[in-house]
Amino acid sequence: MPEMTYLEAISDALRQEMRRDPSVFLLGEDIGVYGGAFKVTKGFLTEFGEGRVVDTPISEAAIIGAAIGAALNGLRPVAEMQYIDFITNGFNQLVNVAATIAYRWGIPVPIVIRGPAGAGVGGGPFHSRNPEAWFAHTPGLKVVYPAFPADAKGLLIAAIRDPNPVVFLEHKGLYRRVRQEVPSGTYVVPLGKASVVRDGEHMSIIAYGSAVHQALEAAQRLAAEGIEVEVVDLRTLVPFDEETVLASVHKTGRVLIVHEANRTCGFGAEVAARIAEKAFTALDAPILRVAAADTPVPFAPSLERAVLPSVEAVLAAARELLRF
Repeated sequence: MPEMTYLEAISDALRQEMRRDPSVFLLGEDIGVYGGAFKVTKGFLTEFGEGRVVDTPISEAAIIGAAIGAALNGLRPVAEMQYIDFITNGFNQLVNVAATIAYRWGIPVPIVIRGPAGAGVGGGPFHSRNPEAWFAHTPGLKVVYPAFPADAKGLLIAAIRDPNPVVFLEHKGLYRRVRQEVPSGTYVVPLGKASVVRDGEHMSIIAYGSAVHQALEAAQRLAAEGIEVEVVDLRTLVPFDEETVLASVHKTGRVLIVHEANRTCGFGAEVAARIAEKAFTALDAPILRVAAADTPVPFAPSLERAVLPSVEAVLAAARELLRF
């Protein structure tokens, strides 16, 4: 298997699906001639032509609206938000239109809205958001947030083939930082299946996206102290793999939830509620969360580090749980 970065795996997924299925096409700002802001689609225009790699005006509402129209006419569009923050400009098309069409008309809307999310790269408040909770709260949308290259490829292929609208979040800080062997050719990871990426018996850390890597580093450091932490990577937020999460809770009895989005009404709150409702008697300690502060992400690196979750914060919360 070739080794790929997170970015290369996403690019490979798009390329594989476009080669396999002529109904798959891409649209977004600067994705053609320029190859995308992060170069995910570099070279695609040459291979697939301007009919399938469409440079759009700077209008997220138009991009998502055009994707919906194309999907209703038998195509499978993959729309890129140059930064996922600007998905807010197309919020109505996604939440009020795409998410409700299957319910209202009984017609599938196979669109994928993908783009770079997350902070930690000095992007400031307009280029650092983790907006997954907005869309997890919207019936009719699926929400995916991979942490590893192989999962990014497999989940994106699954998302493109899914008949429902899928919001596919890619942490920009992982694009070139994380490398992994990735299966060649077509490789599908089913939506709605979490992954236990580290086994343990003393506590569970439930995470997704960039937070999985913080959880794994914290777990490795705790292992040196004789504490074995189980790390569950959700991978898909909607559908939510409740079974895997609850199995881990029953195994360890202690739960820490970690995500980079801000704390209040973050997706971690939903995870905590599910555990409290369905596995309360298995708990030996309160459910704790580590998340970003409830503030826009600052531009200054020192301030950005201060508001984001860190390995040290995960370790502190883990030790608090273990002392209970």
